[in-house]
Amino acid sequence: MTLATAERLLTDRLLQIYDPVEAASLAQYALEHVCSLSRPQLLINRDRPLSLMEETSLAQMEDGLLTGKPIQYIIGEAPFYGLTFKVTPAVLIPRPETEELVDWIRAELSANRYQLSAAGYQPLTLLDIGTGSGCIAISLKKHLPHADVWANDISFDALEVALYNSVKNKAEVRFLQGDMLSEEIDRKIAGRQFSMIVSNPPYIAEAEKDSMHRNVLDFEPHTALFVDDPDPLLFYRRITALAVRLLVPGGLLFFEINEAYGEQVVQLISNAGFASVQLKKDMMGRARMVRAAKL
Repeated sequence: MTLATAERLLTDRLLQIYDPVEAASLAQYALEHVCSLSRPQLLINRDRPLSLMEETSLAQMEDGLLTGKPIQYIIGEAPFYGLTFKVTPAVLIPRPETEELVDWIRAELSANRYQLSAAGYQPLTLLDIGTGSGCIAISLKKHLPHADVWANDISFDALEVALYNSVKNKAEVRFLQGDMLSEEIDRKIAGRQFSMIVSNPPYIAEAEKDSMHRNVLDFEPHTALFVDDPDPLLFYRRITALAVRLLVPGGLLFFEINEAYGEQVVQLISNAGFASVQLKKDMMGRARMVRAAKL
């Protein structure tokens, strides 16, 4: 069986649960992984036959995909910001819009590697709350190597994945376990202050579950996705309150948000006394990011 035939057959089978564009993209992604080919190599070598081992691996991958399991969990890794991250069902799969958030943070921080403190100029200190796979914290550390980067998550399983990714990508990040809704983070940080705090917290209301694709709903960690509370801004309120205490004057707060609550998040942060609150759209034109500065 040639690459062209394998791609066509897998695409046709995936149409059972995916739309045509997504089915074709998944088929190509699967073949790239199984055959260790880049996308250009896959397109050029259409007549190349698959080995028996490759056919067997592709069939196993097809079985997983037809259950709706995300291909990143089947492969065990996902690309993000030019790096490769281990992913398991304990962590969310990194999304392209989160890369845009990292871009925005880098643009704000790259020109100012050091912060002015009572002790003189000190390296930037960054805190990622709800780090998951560690993709935000690790990507920032790779591009801001002088920064002191911290990352938190409630899940020990997620932190195990994040620690693996920090070692794999040669990025020194300090990890701490704790519930952002409790006082644990305050105690473990013990008075330390930060130049920047970023979070991509749970922001999907329970009422939105019915509109979600099964590959997200059935496989990704619900604790990282859903707000199990009548207040969909619960985590934003808590993290904003933390930021009031933990940010240095002039420190920056960044959120990835549910586009349905953009203006409400802006109002919440403004009411907490932050300045220069900005709501930013992603490449699809959706208001998905917020930035603010502590006075």
